[in-house]
Amino acid sequence: MQRVIKSGMGWRIGWNPDAPEFKGLVGTDDWAIEFTELELNDFCRLFNQLADTMKHLAAELMDEEKIACEAESDLLWMEVEGYPHSYSLRFILNTGRCVEGKWDADAVPGLLQATEMLKVF
Repeated sequence: MQRVIKSGMGWRIGWNPDAPEFKGLVGTDDWAIEFTELELNDFCRLFNQLADTMKHLAAELMDEEKIACEAESDLLWMEVEGYPHSYSLRFILNTGRCVEGKWDADAVPGLLQATEMLKVF
């Protein structure tokens, strides 16, 4: 597999299998952080879990009702907040680097689709 960087309006994600330690990258137009393979795997897995949860909650909520959902692993804490069809994503890296990042609702669909196509988890 080759090095891959995908980007869109307000998001970017990357994978470099040949990097010695930090094989993944996530970010926006303004910031980025490199992730280890395990961190990137957890990021993709938790993000997909949260997206599925929001999809399932759509039938349970009224149109004007917002919600926040959290998921975490030993490496990451993640949260989606907003409406089931439009929500922001936030994460906190729980390893020694202690990083926090956020994507606006407009960027989330493209980032979600890219995580599903990155195929590293």
